[in-house]
Amino acid sequence: MARVVRFHEHGGPEVLRIENLDIPALGRGEIQIRVKALGLNRAEALLRSGTYIQTPPLPSGLGLEAAGVVEAVGEAVHGFAPGDAVSVVPPLSMARWPAYGEIATYPAHLVAKHPPSLTW
Repeated sequence: MARVVRFHEHGGPEVLRIENLDIPALGRGEIQIRVKALGLNRAEALLRSGTYIQTPPLPSGLGLEAAGVVEAVGEAVHGFAPGDAVSVVPPLSMARWPAYGEIATYPAHLVAKHPPSLTW
């Protein structure tokens, strides 16, 4: 289980909930990261309020930017290993690939090794 931030209705920050969810199994080409830092963007506020370019199914997660440590790699993922520090390239759908949680899963092509000169 991992804690994630989701919303079940559109609105202001008061609609956000911290929930415990099962961690889904990794698919082919996916990387699971333990989130250590995330970005706060206007896009998340727009998604939450129902005015973003995407209308998510509810309940929905949110979050475009994240950085963390690789927990696990799926089949056919090369160049990453558990323990690697990584950053996430913002995905096309934050509802499909949400960052607001302890654990987040992304396609490997959206993940880049975190430069050692950067801190969390």
